[in-house]
Amino acid sequence: MSDLSLWGMFLAVGLGTFAMRLSFVELYGRLRIPALLSRALVYVPASVLAALVLPAVVYPNGQGEFVLDNPQIPAAIIAAWVAWKTRNTVLTLAVGMGVLWVFKFIGS
Repeated sequence: MSDLSLWGMFLAVGLGTFAMRLSFVELYGRLRIPALLSRALVYVPASVLAALVLPAVVYPNGQGEFVLDNPQIPAAIIAAWVAWKTRNTVLTLAVGMGVLWVFKFIGS
């Protein structure tokens, strides 16, 4: 790929990204979002967070296989339970990290 075509591709992708983001800013408030779509969009942040965190928990260190003696799995389950019961982010992080450290200390 030549330098000119590479720069052209960078420019096209940048303009496309800018146009997509600008469309949300410019069209916000002008278009009415259907109630069903509005209710569904509430769950997007949680699903994105799960999609980012779950592979790091289940496949530590970028492994391609599921490891049963992975201490991150029970720590994540306990942290999820604390988050569900308390709805406290700081407590969830503290308990999750504490449990992970305990499991790593016991396992080594």
